[in-house]
Amino acid sequence: MILKEFAAYTREFRRHWLEYLMLFLSLDLLNQFVIIPLFRYITTFVLQAGAIPFVSYQNIITIITTHTVVFIILIIELLLLLVMIYAQFAYLLHGVRAIYSKNLTLKNSFKQIWQNIKKIRLGSLLLLALYFLLVIPFADIVFRTPLLAKIQIPEFILDYMTRTPILLTILIVFYVVVLFFGVRLLFTLPLMVLGQKKTRTAMKKSWQLTKGMQWWPIIWRLFLLAVFVSVILTVFYLAVYGMQLLWDLLPGKYPALILAIANLSLIQIGSELVFIWSGVIALFIIFAPLKIVPMEEKTAKNHASKKLISFVSIIFGLIVITSIVTNIMYLVGVNAHAPVVISHRGVDNKNGVQNTLEALRKTAKEKPDYVEIDLHETKDKQFIVLHDENLQKLTGINKAPHELTLAEITKLTAKEDGHQAKLVSFDQYLKEAKKLHQKLLIEVKTTPNDSKKMLQQFNKKYAKTILQNKYQVQSLDYRVVESLHQINPKLDVFYIQPYNFMYPHSVADGYSMEYSTLNSDFIWQAHLQHHPVYAWTINDEKLMKKMMYEQVDGLITDRVKLAKKAIKEFQDDSSYANRILNYVTVVHMPNDLEA
Repeated sequence: MILKEFAAYTREFRRHWLEYLMLFLSLDLLNQFVIIPLFRYITTFVLQAGAIPFVSYQNIITIITTHTVVFIILIIELLLLLVMIYAQFAYLLHGVRAIYSKNLTLKNSFKQIWQNIKKIRLGSLLLLALYFLLVIPFADIVFRTPLLAKIQIPEFILDYMTRTPILLTILIVFYVVVLFFGVRLLFTLPLMVLGQKKTRTAMKKSWQLTKGMQWWPIIWRLFLLAVFVSVILTVFYLAVYGMQLLWDLLPGKYPALILAIANLSLIQIGSELVFIWSGVIALFIIFAPLKIVPMEEKTAKNHASKKLISFVSIIFGLIVITSIVTNIMYLVGVNAHAPVVISHRGVDNKNGVQNTLEALRKTAKEKPDYVEIDLHETKDKQFIVLHDENLQKLTGINKAPHELTLAEITKLTAKEDGHQAKLVSFDQYLKEAKKLHQKLLIEVKTTPNDSKKMLQQFNKKYAKTILQNKYQVQSLDYRVVESLHQINPKLDVFYIQPYNFMYPHSVADGYSMEYSTLNSDFIWQAHLQHHPVYAWTINDEKLMKKMMYEQVDGLITDRVKLAKKAIKEFQDDSSYANRILNYVTVVHMPNDLEA
């Protein structure tokens, strides 16, 4: 029964494939090249106009209290972003229904979308914000627009939430609740857009339509669709890989390169077609219970207009040209930029207690380009090498660094991953690093209890050593970046950002970005300003290679040896077939032709 439904939906897709292609590709390109850059530029411009270099938990209260106009503009921008996401889904839903009914025109589509937008009120926007957060888990199956893909929880927060049983339980409960409400409210948006219902009314109707396990047939069909897509793409990728593998065996470099460019472009274009097909099928599955779009079998053939064929041809031509240029750069090695390898907290694959001399000695044998360490100020205004703001986790002592003297802290024994070692002063760590000829990336941690002249003391005592050995400094606190830049402009000071919110623009000499929201756009913008970008914390080989493809300048990792292996494989493998396989398994993401 389900297979017959899928077959009928696929026949409908074939009849109007050009229209569906135009619908999805136009939205994708509009996001990539207009909407997302526009919102980023507006945000960057507003913050620059208000002399605000960044937005984070550290300065949000300051922005609200002292930059009220900027805060209001940012809130308005956020509301407009919600409207834009709503408009994009409305565009898709109206478009699919219009294509099926054979009355698709851009004029009518925009008119209907505007009618939907006019009905939105402030209360509706707040409900929509909640709704979008709930349905994101299902968005990938239907069509995850690049704009919606920006809404995600950074990976470092998820990592933190899995460290203790209590936090893990909270995270699991959160996802269960989100999944439950997401399923029950799945029909809200179609009812709002196509059924012309108000937000609250649409939510109530969706809740009624999904009571008593009535949601199960829909979710089961969406799950099967995701499985079918995975199987189809796997077979497709293996076929292309096998063809390139055979071609690579033939003599001559350039014939193999030409076919590799063609094959990689085929993978990108073929994947996009499959994703568009699955998106249309998914919408038909959701439409079926609502009876908004009649899903009876049709026999009449569709004849695409010349204007439509020309429009789709232009869009597709631009995509093909972009793909070919990008693929040439990838296959001939232009993108094979080797990033520096940075040991996160001085460890490699749990070889010791973080930020200790024992771990440093073991890790230095793997020859990372840098060892990243963390500094806290002690009670007597000295510096201890320590990450956490409390000693409880490593030493069992429920004290903060500022509550104890350096002498008291260095007597404590830290335990982690089956190892134990004494906590050490920054002076001890510097001495050992110099002896091992190991470069350092020094993160300055701050708390409200730090002394007023902490940074001046840091510069006075350590700047000469840092500059002589070409060490680098970084901080999550932008005030540290700004102050050190003023105190000593010769120091290389990076700004750590946990979320990719705006284009890079600050006094920082570089950026350390949490990898889950880092993209090539941010890296490209930073490189235009001659600023390097490090990604943290990268412990997966596939992610390491993906970051290399994005041309990141440094990998901050807990697995130094693995990072070196991944870099070598990415750079040294001359087989075009393996590069294609590498692209498919590592780089290629749904709905991302630019990758």
